[in-house]
Amino acid sequence: MGEPTEIQQNGGRMPDGATLAARTRTAALRDRVREQRRSPARPRLWFELALIGISYWIYSLVRNAVPEQETIAQKHAGWIWDLEKSLGIAVERSVNHAVDSVGWLITGMNYYYATLHFVVTIGVLVWLYRWHPGRYAATRTVLFVTTAIALVGFYFFPLAPPRLMTDGGFIDTVKTHGTWGSMASGPATHVSNQFAAMPSMHIGWSTWCGLTIFFLARRTWVRVLGLLYPAATLLVIVSTANHFWMDAVGGLLCLLVGFLTAGWLYHSWVYRLPQVPARELPAEPVTVPEQWSEPAVSSSRR
Repeated sequence: MGEPTEIQQNGGRMPDGATLAARTRTAALRDRVREQRRSPARPRLWFELALIGISYWIYSLVRNAVPEQETIAQKHAGWIWDLEKSLGIAVERSVNHAVDSVGWLITGMNYYYATLHFVVTIGVLVWLYRWHPGRYAATRTVLFVTTAIALVGFYFFPLAPPRLMTDGGFIDTVKTHGTWGSMASGPATHVSNQFAAMPSMHIGWSTWCGLTIFFLARRTWVRVLGLLYPAATLLVIVSTANHFWMDAVGGLLCLLVGFLTAGWLYHSWVYRLPQVPARELPAEPVTVPEQWSEPAVSSSRR
């Protein structure tokens, strides 16, 4: 009679042993997730290449699929230009004309704008993956989140760059100097949205590269170059009349959200994560007392 009473009191619940096992599995999963956050594993190369390729394809698709609303884009450009005038920082046109007068310099800047934006970013990603695998996933997450937020800006705030402003008085340096390789001007403009200028991903990506190099590189001169890269990019985007100062501010705000998101996901400043995941470190050799390694004396020799 006692046994049925005990089952009734338990209400049909699992035995304590099974409940304990379930709790143990939950705790193990929680510990695994916590460890993954503290020391993220290096992603598989094929997965990472596919992820970057697909992500850039989606980025290009969304960015260029946004309707080129020229009227509203020109209106927004007027707002930005008037705001900068009120703040006393509307010097882009003066910089644009001054640099354009130096042919070799502005031509170099045009090529800089068209190429380094991708080359340096990919180079830093490869360097991270090879030499800082424990920090790669979190730092790459910063870049992805930054870019995703930028797409929202491209969609909801179409903006004409200075070189396309109606009566803005800016010089389209790519068109003027016939620079090869840019989609900002010339025959390639039909495959690129010309009014996706806010925020500036040239600044967002270059600052991400610069900070990554500054915090993780060991040689001082390399770290200095890391800081100079976004500064040089800022000068280039203004000199070539591709962006306003405020576009750069927008890019930095997107990057800030990217860092905050990655910090929340990984519970750490991304550059303070371990350089190499714990699971990739070589196993420490097992040491034993010296007397254990000495051959035992056979009792037959005594």
